[in-house]
Amino acid sequence: MFLLPLHILAGLIALAAGALAMATAKGSTLHRGSGRCFVVAMLTMTTSAIIMAEFFRPNRVNVMAGVLTFYLVATAVLAVRRSVEQSFGLLAASMLLALATGAYAFALAAEAMGGGHHGIDGIPPQPLIMFGTIGLLGGLLDARLLWARSIAGVHRLARHLWRMELAMFVAAASLFLGQARHFPEPLRRSGLLTVPVVLVLLHLVYWLARLLIKRRNMIGSGAIGTGNS
Repeated sequence: MFLLPLHILAGLIALAAGALAMATAKGSTLHRGSGRCFVVAMLTMTTSAIIMAEFFRPNRVNVMAGVLTFYLVATAVLAVRRSVEQSFGLLAASMLLALATGAYAFALAAEAMGGGHHGIDGIPPQPLIMFGTIGLLGGLLDARLLWARSIAGVHRLARHLWRMELAMFVAAASLFLGQARHFPEPLRRSGLLTVPVVLVLLHLVYWLARLLIKRRNMIGSGAIGTGNS
């Protein structure tokens, strides 16, 4: 099946491109180029994962995770490429998809809690609760954006950032934690496989904090209003 090699290759490219985008200056040519590569690779990886998990190797968790990660990347791109008015229909559809996927993740988590130690497709309830929270949070923020009909400045950057980096987190966790059995046993026992995953989360927290501080300083100086953007 060509989908599996394509999925693996796209995942590796996404991780490399994502790491490069995280390490380079925001707005630089290298950051934008690696970001575009990350987007294409992630959309390829998630699409192939969904197809395989739905039609060739049935796995409800992988379908849910693939759909949610595709959603994160797609809406992150929309945040910086199109205005709310230009993408209103896509955002409305994305909102419904996120809410439905989040609710489905919580349903899987409830099923996993009643399934003993095996969970759902070998996945315990905790990651499913995390996916459900991300889906519902993303959908509710989409609803807020559709109500406001506009987003700009720090809010727009934050929307782009957290969605991109959570998608990167999912990709990193899928490889280093989800596929840990393919790494040498000494490496697994050392705990080093968790380091890339934690670094992505720390990078996300760092940049969100920077954006919030920047917004507070701009409000303090009167550069922006205090209302919703």
